Amino acid sequence: RDFKGSSGLFSFVLNGGDDAARAALVDTLALFGIGYSWGGYESLALPVDPQRHRSVTTRAAAGPMVRLQIGLEDPDDLIADLTRGLAAFAAVRG
Repeated sequence: RDFKGSSGLFSFVLNGGDDAARAALVDTLALFGIGYSWGGYESLALPVDPQRHRSVTTRAAAGPMVRLQIGLEDPDDLIADLTRGLAAFAAVRG
């Protein structure tokens, strides 16, 4: 229902946790490479912190952020991979 007609590039904010918990999520992903992309056939994940690049306004950080580029892999496989990554995040977050 969401993202109709848009690209596969989006970010999401994790509920709580810190950089170590976010790193556990990204490091656990097997089907997502780590890197930047504006579109392509491969799925990518990247830990991001927009506040580090802001000079005029601040961003009230609700939690760590992850940017995803969704590629052409099977959606069920990507969902399973993200589920494992989120479980690793939750384990480190405590």
